[in-house]
Amino acid sequence: MTKILDVGCGANKTDGAIGLDNNPRTNADFIHDLGELPYPFADNEFDLVVSNHVVEHVPDVMGFIGELYRVTRHGGRIKLLCPHYTNPDWPNDPTHRNHINSYTFNTFIAGREVFDFYTEVQLKPVRCYVSLLNLWKALGIEFFVNLDTRWPGMRFTRKFWEQYLSYIFRGKELQFEFEVVKKEN
Repeated sequence: MTKILDVGCGANKTDGAIGLDNNPRTNADFIHDLGELPYPFADNEFDLVVSNHVVEHVPDVMGFIGELYRVTRHGGRIKLLCPHYTNPDWPNDPTHRNHINSYTFNTFIAGREVFDFYTEVQLKPVRCYVSLLNLWKALGIEFFVNLDTRWPGMRFTRKFWEQYLSYIFRGKELQFEFEVVKKEN
């Protein structure tokens, strides 16, 4: 049986998951300040960790990802959902702290990190998908941006969009899925 942790579960906890949130008015099983590390779980306790619309709120993204990594077993998965930094609704929430794009988590991916001395956390990318505002989706631009999900050799289309077009064809949400890579002892 898959053991699931929903970090920042709010009122919409993932079915079958253990919920962790800092707000006692949620469906959380554990109330804990997500900015306070470590979280109240053992190393390698979970097969899957999900976190929907949380990473943009935490005070320390590196620490947050480090905790998700710590509690997830080798080969387990981490799934994140968050707003793209060009989402026009992003500034509507005064608790948003962190801007996220398709490449924010590269520092955790071997060979893609900007500086290899930031962290020991290693994640293997499984999926990165960006949704765009409805008009751009209807015009097929979302399909163009995400060509690399079907054909990895087309990664340049996402990079071109992020660097040159994302303020015109605005992003909405990012979905990330990573496999946790830990050294076997």
